[in-house]
Amino acid sequence: MANKSLGDNRTRTSVSIFIVAGLCCFFYLLGSWQRSGVGKGDSIALAVTKSGENCNILPNINFETRHGGQAGSFDDSAREVKKFKPCRPRYTDHTPCQDQKRAMHFPRENMIYRERHCPPPEKKLHCLIPAPKGYVTPFPWPKSRDYVPYANAPYKSLTVEKAIQNWIQYEGNVFRFPGGGTQFPQGADKYIDEIASVIPIQNGTVRTALDTGCGVASWGAYLWKRNVIAMSFAPRDSHEAQVQFALERGVPAVIGVLGTVKMPYPSRAFDMAHCSRCLIPWGASDGILMMEVDRVLRPGGYWVLSGPPINWKTNYKAWQRPMEDLQEEQRKIEEIAKLLCWEKKSEKGETAIWQKRMDADSCRSTQEDSEATLCKSTDPDDVWYNKMEACITPRKGNGDDEGLKPFPERLFAVPPRIANGLVSGVSVEAYLEDNKKWKKHVSAYKKINKLIDTGRYRNIMDMNSGLGGFAAALQSPKLWVMNVMPAIAEKNTLGVIYERGLIGIYHDWCEAFSTYPRTYDLIHGHGLFSLYKDKCDFEDILLEMDRILRPEGAVILRDDVDVLIKVKKLIGGMRWDFKLMDHEDGPLVPKKILVAVKQYWTVGDNNSTSTR
Repeated sequence: MANKSLGDNRTRTSVSIFIVAGLCCFFYLLGSWQRSGVGKGDSIALAVTKSGENCNILPNINFETRHGGQAGSFDDSAREVKKFKPCRPRYTDHTPCQDQKRAMHFPRENMIYRERHCPPPEKKLHCLIPAPKGYVTPFPWPKSRDYVPYANAPYKSLTVEKAIQNWIQYEGNVFRFPGGGTQFPQGADKYIDEIASVIPIQNGTVRTALDTGCGVASWGAYLWKRNVIAMSFAPRDSHEAQVQFALERGVPAVIGVLGTVKMPYPSRAFDMAHCSRCLIPWGASDGILMMEVDRVLRPGGYWVLSGPPINWKTNYKAWQRPMEDLQEEQRKIEEIAKLLCWEKKSEKGETAIWQKRMDADSCRSTQEDSEATLCKSTDPDDVWYNKMEACITPRKGNGDDEGLKPFPERLFAVPPRIANGLVSGVSVEAYLEDNKKWKKHVSAYKKINKLIDTGRYRNIMDMNSGLGGFAAALQSPKLWVMNVMPAIAEKNTLGVIYERGLIGIYHDWCEAFSTYPRTYDLIHGHGLFSLYKDKCDFEDILLEMDRILRPEGAVILRDDVDVLIKVKKLIGGMRWDFKLMDHEDGPLVPKKILVAVKQYWTVGDNNSTSTR
């Protein structure tokens, strides 16, 4: 028996040695893999797993809209989470950087008081903006183009003020938008047909458009079916909620004005710019506003001016303005257009159309006695809070716009700025690789949230858009993406995004965005919080996201795991349902995905309001 026990012990010892040796080999190989770079940073991810962090907090998160009622709440009682209270009802339509009361403290000349004026840190709200009572999810596109629920933007003033111009009509519990405008009371479609008789809108060469002083954005709304996407803007002024109506309709728009600050768009971005009775003094101040339009207009692009002073001889009585004033106004516009080397293509009725020449620089060099002053700035895309200048932006690069493909081919073709080496640090190979990466990421998102392809999300925002790969991979007639280029981004690639036939805007996320509350259905952020972690408080950024996100809207954040854990703790007090998930390539990848849905609640629901 003793010999038998001794043999068993030897066997067990041999097995134990074999197991230990096997484990040593396994961990050696694992360590080698991590040091190779593939698993770099995985120690953080593994530490999270070991500490018991659950990457599937809400396995049954619900992305569906219910139009009302309370969404299920997340119980995180084990943590100390700061609970954000609702703001007072008067803040339902709060626009922090375009606050009407604050605006009155600024000069009125040159529309300075309508520009961005953000509150100082001590006056920022730290509460959740409530939706109005009765708020419902907007109608899906294209029905949303024509109908907006009254409860979502309960303002009737435009139905009276613009009644004969067919802007908007109130019918029961909805607003109806017949498609009219001040210059096209018979409808935007017919008006666009007239423009299309001069400008080749249908062949894909005109894809991006800028609508200055857009009203309720019917021009942009009706361009959509012609595969043209318009960036529309108007100030927050006496025409109450015009930009809010545009976004409720599912049309891209921001609060903005042509005043003294450069527009937040890159140079050579738009194929067409438009002003329909926009009341902008184009001929004033040595043509500085036309020069700013010239900066953002692509060579070969078109400028459409409809309304005063065009055809003043016929219309001066109807406009109730002196003939001499209108004549001088048009003379100045024509003079500045010639200086900019814009060629007049048409003047019919009250609409005139100019085309910016492809060889504008050589045109100016041959002009006798040219009074053109060229801008000295070396970067025409450095615009955030920079003042306009009465100078002409020279063309950057040599023939770089001529390689632009028609849409939709340009969506994935190599943009001219990259092909010509004008974007530092971005090669053709890097661009193509970025496209592959985002197709993969978006495919993963669609598996997480199966509503992305259904039309449920119309207005989408990418808060840190890079080369526009997220928007390009999502491209669909059911949706559009506002590509935001952070002002602090290492690489300024917004010009590339426009060359792809997409739209976007410069912005600094330490401040509020130029939009109304509840205007986006889905918000995406890649590396956003890593970018801003030493710049401003995560709380401010998340509260701004909550302000602009619709009730039952969705959020997708992709970032480093340690950053997302900090974000997760904050959103635990924000009436969001959320889920922290592994990267689509597995749990050892240090980047994670956080998906969330904003709960449905309105003024007066639950909890006491903030004292602010």
